[in-house]
Amino acid sequence: MKTMLALFAVAAFAAPAFAVSTQAAPAPKAAKSPITGQHNNNAPIDISSDSFQADLNAKSGTYSGNVVVVQGPTKLRANQVRVLTVNGKADKITATGNVVVDDPTSGTATGDNGVYSVSQHTVLMTGNVVLKKGKDVMRGTQLTVNLNTGQATLGAGGPKAPGAAGGRVQGVFTPNSN
Repeated sequence: MKTMLALFAVAAFAAPAFAVSTQAAPAPKAAKSPITGQHNNNAPIDISSDSFQADLNAKSGTYSGNVVVVQGPTKLRANQVRVLTVNGKADKITATGNVVVDDPTSGTATGDNGVYSVSQHTVLMTGNVVLKKGKDVMRGTQLTVNLNTGQATLGAGGPKAPGAAGGRVQGVFTPNSN
């Protein structure tokens, strides 16, 4: 089950969707790790939304309304995505409202909110967190992923996740479904 969680968390949510760099770099080979497989963190990132607002004082940009972020085969959808920068580089990326991350090989992760702390290499997804791959499903209220170590924790501290019994983490796995 721990491997399944790590596969969902790292490959589906963290690495592909939020790997952002604002400085041009030579096109390196795709990163390869046992958990995330291959992914080119320097692949172009395409963001579209209904509107964009920059705050030069706060060094941030906010995409609002039907936000879609695509990097390679991975797609993130949310109501709003805010990017905070430090020294011209993305430092914290916050997705709020109906956050959905789809990756054709890793599955789908959904939640109410997601925060990628670039400098800390961590992802925090909160709210009604649901991880799906094929017929396999995991539910909780908080997902924490350390991208350096590949360690992921799905917890149920807080309001009961829909479908989770008694505010606990729930997993349903169907053999040979993937």
